[in-house]
Amino acid sequence: MDSNKTNDILARLLAQLNTVIVGKKSQVSDCVACLLAGGHLLIEDVPGVGKTTLAHALSRSFGLKFSRVQFTADLMPSDLTGVSIYERGKEAFVFHPGPVFAQVLLADEINRASPKTQSSLLEAMEEKQVTVEGETRPLPQPFFVIATQNPHDQLGTYALPESQLDRFLMRISLGYPDRASERQLLAGADKRDVVEQLPAVLSADDLKALQAAVLRVQAAEPLLNYVQDLIAATRSGQWFLQGLSPRAGIALLRAAKAQALLAGRDYVAPDDVQAILPQTISHRLIPVADAGRGSVEQVRAMMAAVALP
Repeated sequence: MDSNKTNDILARLLAQLNTVIVGKKSQVSDCVACLLAGGHLLIEDVPGVGKTTLAHALSRSFGLKFSRVQFTADLMPSDLTGVSIYERGKEAFVFHPGPVFAQVLLADEINRASPKTQSSLLEAMEEKQVTVEGETRPLPQPFFVIATQNPHDQLGTYALPESQLDRFLMRISLGYPDRASERQLLAGADKRDVVEQLPAVLSADDLKALQAAVLRVQAAEPLLNYVQDLIAATRSGQWFLQGLSPRAGIALLRAAKAQALLAGRDYVAPDDVQAILPQTISHRLIPVADAGRGSVEQVRAMMAAVALP
């Protein structure tokens, strides 16, 4: 896929998504970058700001087979992965796949399920396979999890464990719309109806080509030094209790490459790293006890203290 076709497809993809989620261009761009980088996406915010609508719009625009699971306190791991049922006609147990056997799994309100059910997604997210009744079964390719979650202080929620959070490439928050965007929502058609009519902008081959293009984006030595300086800063103990792992550093660079591709460049600039840094690492870090600020604010403070290349 040449650069002109790449830019055209990405422009149409972003334009379509922005007709559904109005006034949130930077968050929409982050979501697209996350999926182009092959990562899983966590959307965290209060109910009613468009988390599920955005996830549904992403699934349809990327042209992938998707399934949606409403996470509840009584959801069992087998409700996700599937179960074998004895069928008399065949005189044998037959495996019935669960909703995880899709290219996009929309895990709605993931933190309302028990930790046991949450952990059942770990293998699927990391290994792109599930083991059911002793048999390992591959998941369709590509495989993405787009999860939504409510703030931890809401009733009936369970905090996601660190091991689960680390599997998400990005965590974003939509926030309330501005006045003009909210007026557009009030005066326009129901966005749920709009989403149902969205055409697929990408084909499976297009997505594969774009993901390959992300991997070809160049990162020069000074840029890699900058990324390593940021990683080292997270481990200094000044801002966070524990620093980023090597896996998180690799994820950060991959997200920055996707951001560069969205900007129409074949190389990563420091601006690309800064644009996606809070969304990519804040959910993996715990601020020091006396910080007095949330992890996103701490990431921004740390970023300001690290010299640019």
